[in-house]
Amino acid sequence: MLLTITYEGKNTQELGFLLYKNPNKTQQFELSYGKAYVFYPEVSDTRTTAALLIDIDPIDLARGKLGSSVGGLFDYVNDRPYASTSFLSTAISRVFGTAMSGKCEGRQALADAPLKLTARIYSIRDGGEDDLAAQLFEPLGYTVRTERTVLDERFPEWGRSPYVNLTVSGTVKLSVLLNQLYVLIPVFDRQKHYYMSEDEIHKLIDHGEGWLSAHPQREKIAHRYFNAKRSYAKKALDVLLADEADESDKAEEETAEEKVVRSPLNALRMESVKSAVLLSGATSVIDLGCGECRLTALLLNEPQIKKITACDVSVSVLEKGAQRLNIDRMPKYKQDKLTLMQASLTYRDKRFEGFDCACVIEVIEHIEPARIPAFERSVFEFAAPRTVIVTTPNKEYNTVYEKMQEDAMRHGDHRFEWTRAEFKKWTEHVCSVFGYSCEISGIGESDERYGTPTQMGVFTKNG
Repeated sequence: MLLTITYEGKNTQELGFLLYKNPNKTQQFELSYGKAYVFYPEVSDTRTTAALLIDIDPIDLARGKLGSSVGGLFDYVNDRPYASTSFLSTAISRVFGTAMSGKCEGRQALADAPLKLTARIYSIRDGGEDDLAAQLFEPLGYTVRTERTVLDERFPEWGRSPYVNLTVSGTVKLSVLLNQLYVLIPVFDRQKHYYMSEDEIHKLIDHGEGWLSAHPQREKIAHRYFNAKRSYAKKALDVLLADEADESDKAEEETAEEKVVRSPLNALRMESVKSAVLLSGATSVIDLGCGECRLTALLLNEPQIKKITACDVSVSVLEKGAQRLNIDRMPKYKQDKLTLMQASLTYRDKRFEGFDCACVIEVIEHIEPARIPAFERSVFEFAAPRTVIVTTPNKEYNTVYEKMQEDAMRHGDHRFEWTRAEFKKWTEHVCSVFGYSCEISGIGESDERYGTPTQMGVFTKNG
């Protein structure tokens, strides 16, 4: 397996600093499945190339090490040691990990700068999909070139090779290029050489930060990256879609509703929910879909609340929430109360259990209608707190907003908005199925005909 990265421009020998690999010597790295070598086939002031060569012992693979199957002839006759696959992706992370982080002591300005880079991967399997490389790399701004040969020139009837030599060129930060290669190489191959756990979801999201959520082929990437693990792909896509929507917008931007209501609706909403939490007698609360932790910040100040967990599907939103809370400067007694965690509301998560109260504030309308039953079970059946507080827009009130077009929704990421009757019907369904009672109230300035802009349901567990 061979990957080369070429830097063209001025003082290109500094590629060695960015990669933390000296151009003047060959370096060797021990991997669990073989050896990796880094060397520089060309070095000059205007053009420097670094090469990563992976040497896998096929006999080791066949004897039950990483990448082998359950036994038989396949272990000895396959392409795993020779084609660029997830082995190469793992080696990139192992050998160039610091460069992937974007850090470069003494050359940080260069690490932060877009450079003229060309990556070339030899013998990567695309299964004969001629446009696969273009689908994956062109939306990221790269020029893509592939070279394919026939399987054997002596036997043209055997057809074309399922392998290509892939070249991608662009002006991009080195760290971005490395992270994109790390994610997309296994997308070609579809086969990981190691057992996949849920940690792989976080790897995909972390290495895809800043580009994957907006990629037009993100669904294809997720499904091929996880291949047989469809549930992992779905969870990853939930996070990617949340990142794209950037749910922090719903708290930050001046929406139509906030232009009309005299007191900012979001502040009214948070105070109303806080009062409902305290009235319930809860001492432990989980803020599901916490966004930038506005509600969490209010509850942290309440002596009644001894434990609060803020949860969101978007890692970037959680990071903003942590900044808003000033965790580093927070008094220790508050730090001891607080937990931040990433999770999806539409999957059962044992970390949701054991709380007196769950708050789901302006979140449900961001969930695809087909996923609402999964949300219901996650919160009301499996987590099953004594109190659940849900707020959501009142669709009827949209008529009050003069600048809103007919049938428009209050936020671009809303999947639906309920009328008062629709919300009441949903609460009755939840109560009937999961053993709760619900009290509905409104938040915000009321209109005689259309009600209030926000509707709130406070569910209490029966018995």
